[in-house]
Amino acid sequence: MKKTIAVFGVLALLLFQSCEKKGRAVFAENILKTTSTEKNSADTTAALNQVFKEYWYAGEAEISSYELQQMRYGEQRTGKAVLVYVTEPFLATAQVKANENTASNHLVLKLNSTKNFNTGIYPYSIMQSTFYPVSNNQHAIKVSCSVQEWCGHVYTQLNNRERFDIASHSYFEGEADEHFSIEKTPLENEIWTQLRINPQSLPLGDFKMIPALEYIRLKHITLKGYAAHGKIKDNNYTLTYP
Repeated sequence: MKKTIAVFGVLALLLFQSCEKKGRAVFAENILKTTSTEKNSADTTAALNQVFKEYWYAGEAEISSYELQQMRYGEQRTGKAVLVYVTEPFLATAQVKANENTASNHLVLKLNSTKNFNTGIYPYSIMQSTFYPVSNNQHAIKVSCSVQEWCGHVYTQLNNRERFDIASHSYFEGEADEHFSIEKTPLENEIWTQLRINPQSLPLGDFKMIPALEYIRLKHITLKGYAAHGKIKDNNYTLTYP
């Protein structure tokens, strides 16, 4: 199974998936517009920061919807995908949205990503939530994923503390109720928010990355870091799991 997600521009997304025999790749196209000279310019950085604030702190969310093609049970399914980005204050200890702005809060860019499609006669619903620090100086503070279909539902939550703390619940045998910790590695879920803060900070070369929680649940693979490779070519970013 090879899952491909393409990103055209920092503020325009197209999602699609295809079935292959080897590997898995995630593509981000036309996102690296800043040259090295611009990146090192204090004036440009200040201007970009101001543009970021004017866009993301206007009290509104960025909402985009797409036609979805999703591989499931060996067939390509059609449906809808919606991405909702919004900034909000986040409690550092409890790792939930804060009711009030205080100096101790984290400022995060949150992404709620939803997919809805049918497999035969019954519907699938998938939602992932990623809370990524606007400071762009650590991994996502929290990531969660839920999948609902007529057979049952599953839920996974990752909290960024001393390690990545995982809570997982499922109706499948061998996956019922799990609580464990793993070492911190880059998260595929955090790439989409990282793209909107600073595409130049995307991971490059060989490294380990935790695939999207959605992919882990649908494929029933172990939640851990897998060998990955990131590269930039012709203003395109490609992430591959060999």
